[in-house]
This record gives sequence, C-alpha cells and structure tokens, in this order.
Amino acid sequence: MGIKKQLGMGVMTAALGLSLIGGGTYAYFSDNETTNNTFAAGTLDLAVEPTQVIEVDNIQPGESMTRDFELQNNGSLDINKVLLETDYSVIDDQGDNTDDFGNHIEVTFLYNADQLNEVVYETTLAELKNMTPEAVNEEVFMPMLGEDGLESGTGDDLVVEFAFADNGEEQNQFQGDSLNLEWTFNAQQTNGEDN
Repeated sequence: MGIKKQLGMGVMTAALGLSLIGGGTYAYFSDNETTNNTFAAGTLDLAVEPTQVIEVDNIQPGESMTRDFELQNNGSLDINKVLLETDYSVIDDQGDNTDDFGNHIEVTFLYNADQLNEVVYETTLAELKNMTPEAVNEEVFMPMLGEDGLESGTGDDLVVEFAFADNGEEQNQFQGDSLNLEWTFNAQQTNGEDN
C-alpha cells in the first residue's frame, strides 16, 4: 500500500472517528418541564368615612364639638402605620388678625365616644400642622389602633373633639373668620414576611 493510500485511509479514519464522537454527544436521554409562576402585588387601600369630618358655622370661644370617623382598610395588606398631615388656611374676614386662628382651635383625640374623658392626645391645630406625620402616628394612631395597626378588611372608629379655646381674653379679631382644615391620611404597610 502506497503512502498516498495510507494517508488517505488515515484522514478518512480520523473523519469517521470525529463524526462518531460528534454524533454521540446527542445520543443521551433528556426530559424537561416548564413551571408557571405568578407574583401578584397586594394592595393598600385606606378609606375614611365620612370624608368630611367636621363642618361648623357660628362657632364661638368656649364651644366644642365631638366628631367620629372611621378608618377602613379595604386593601389586601395590613396597614402598619397611619400618618396624618394637617394643613389649614384661615380667611381673615376683617384683616385684623394678630394671631393664627389655628392656635385657638384645640384638637383632642379620644379613645371612644362613650368615654369622652379618655384622652389619647391633645394639641392645637397650629401645633398639629407643625408635627411630623411620624410623630402624629406615635402620639395618636399607635395608642388608638395598637401596635398591630389596621388589619386588612377591618376598620376602627376614631373620635376627635374640636374646641374654640376661650383664653379669657378678647378674641374679637376672629369674628367672621373661617378656617379650612385639610387632613391627609397616609397608610404604610407592615414589614414583609419570608414565606
């Protein structure tokens, strides 16, 4: 056998060996499965009922009125914290105010309407406006709602007393004035859990 034939046979043997090795890598058993997975985010849905807590005409120094409202958790997640932001504007009827009307409106958060002497926290609208929402949560909502907050699908009645404080001095500057109060409630979820 000549050298050409030997080289030709060697090349063909090598090609056959490579094709068997390459073809052999696909000759194993296999199987696969596909899983379908879902991540659905929960919801926070804080509602306040009624949406207008108080509307009073012709209030005078020394008068007070009690109002109750309900915080409702209509979402699928528990609410850990309720933060309250207070804002108000005063319409000075005569333009003669030397003091903020909000300093003379006292706000008292009470445990319930049946026992009005159980005070949770007492302040003025002006002080409440300057408090951080976190401070309001610690002073007002944690004592009222408890450390667990507001569970999904539940509600809690809250009672607030508003009073036009009689400071024993002339308060004529507030005659005809009005104060428009805006409360913004902000719900925050509880910490997540490892499942």
